[in-house]
Amino acid sequence: MSADTDTQAPAEPNDTRHSIGARKNPETEAAILDAAAEIIAEKGIGGLRMEAVARRAKAGKATLYRWWPTRGTLLLAVYQRKKPHMTYRDTGSLYQDLLHFANDLITVWKGDNGLFFKAIIAEAESDPDVTDKLREYHAERLEALCAVTRRARDRGDIPADEDPTIRAEMLISLLWQRLINNRLDEKIDGHVRMLANSD
Repeated sequence: MSADTDTQAPAEPNDTRHSIGARKNPETEAAILDAAAEIIAEKGIGGLRMEAVARRAKAGKATLYRWWPTRGTLLLAVYQRKKPHMTYRDTGSLYQDLLHFANDLITVWKGDNGLFFKAIIAEAESDPDVTDKLREYHAERLEALCAVTRRARDRGDIPADEDPTIRAEMLISLLWQRLINNRLDEKIDGHVRMLANSD
């Protein structure tokens, strides 16, 4: 087992940051995420190594692995920290709700966050751990957007027997496709209107 997958913590120097049990120590958490972000900036996502993060953050490996058990978990934590909080609006219109979501996410992705997320998707192609964590992250985001389509179904805007996941997944898939193919500047209103159409 390599040093980067070994969950046994080495002897820690006296100046190592310590956790406060299962609850994250905010100072240590920030130091670890800062260290991970710095390493990614210097070496790319492929250069992220758990042992190097712990060393730079002056945190014990046991603490690091307790909070982020895998490299993929840490990688997504860095992304989520960088990404602004997304608001799922309730305007009373499925079209407007989906359009607000799409435009808000496109705005987030037009900066460094988009490049970072594309790199995570690329890394998932060769790292099963990142693949698993990206799949979990996608499921969480999909469930959050499904709340929007469920509201529309409850209002009678879409058929009562329709699976609310369908439209949510189609929109997320469209946005990911736009991101990967560098097409975020193209208009999306027409696509969203078709997704919101109840006919």
